[in-house]
Amino acid sequence: MATVSFRDATRVYPGSDHPAVNKLNLEIGDGEFMVLVGPSGCGKSTSLRMLAGLEDVNTGSVWIGDRDVTDLPPKDRDIAMVFQNYALYPHMTVADNMGFALKMQGVSKDERDRRVKEAAELLGLQDLLSRKPKNLSGGQRQRVAMGRAIVRNPQVFLMDEPLSNLDAKLRVQTRTQIAALQSRLGVTTVYVTHDQVEAMTMGDRVAVMSDGLLQQVDNPLVLYDKPANIFVAGFIGSPAMNLMDAKIVDGGVKVTDHVIPVPREVLAGATGDAVVVGIRPESFELSDSAHGVAMDIAVVEETGADSFLYGSLKGEADSAISGDASKQIVARVTTRTPPKRGATVHLAVQPDTVHVFNKETGNRLG
Repeated sequence: MATVSFRDATRVYPGSDHPAVNKLNLEIGDGEFMVLVGPSGCGKSTSLRMLAGLEDVNTGSVWIGDRDVTDLPPKDRDIAMVFQNYALYPHMTVADNMGFALKMQGVSKDERDRRVKEAAELLGLQDLLSRKPKNLSGGQRQRVAMGRAIVRNPQVFLMDEPLSNLDAKLRVQTRTQIAALQSRLGVTTVYVTHDQVEAMTMGDRVAVMSDGLLQQVDNPLVLYDKPANIFVAGFIGSPAMNLMDAKIVDGGVKVTDHVIPVPREVLAGATGDAVVVGIRPESFELSDSAHGVAMDIAVVEETGADSFLYGSLKGEADSAISGDASKQIVARVTTRTPPKRGATVHLAVQPDTVHVFNKETGNRLG
């Protein structure tokens, strides 16, 4: 096994004046499951391909263990990659697909067969070894692609959105299997996804990227409870955190006509009296009085155990409809008799669940 290090690693594509990945510094521990997550175009797949040797590193370096692999070809890096599209050979059986890389390395047939059999048992593919890819389901093909990586006993697994071609139910099932398998094998793994729920449920740590820059890296709960900036706050969590413009006043911050208590020391780093307040949907509670953030309800989704109220700050429905995210509100409530569409409700919030961000820099306060 091995550690992985990105040291000021930068990739600028030819013809572009903006780095796809800009001075990435990231340390991945031996045996760690690290997830790179972010929206399309954020640089996560480019980072993975730099580690794999499939993209040049313009400046900086990439290390695997104590080796600088920046200029090494992919075959010399001792990595195995699982692609989004499986990349199986259609004319080969499952067993031949899994053992092909070993054959190219000159591994004996007996040793190949042993490794393929072991990987097949890990992945529940014993009965499928004689089939060809066209006779497999999407989930089975993905397991074959995993098996092909496992038999090589690499220092590092690289996975580039391996579940994106699966249906929703199979994605949930397969991501659990991958996380359990990685824990069992103990191989350092770098996993790329745009799905923040996938990232939160699979990774030992999660690195959030945006516009080629690393925004925050930490374990999933820290990202959720203490996002470093507005981008991470809005990206991590489903439904997303509510981000609302607020004004610093005596006693805290004011949203609509409601003052939320916030300690003055938390607000010390604010620029001016304008801030952005973040509140998770589950941190709201319906208030029996007119005390709380006023919300006009546009949509009610009843999911059984919970209900989700979607709407806008009172009197700002037009802004919400036009796409101003700071005016869009979602609250998760547990009542079995939620308010009706068109109603105006007041939402109370516990002060210790409130996040406050500098409006100019976007960085967390306090």
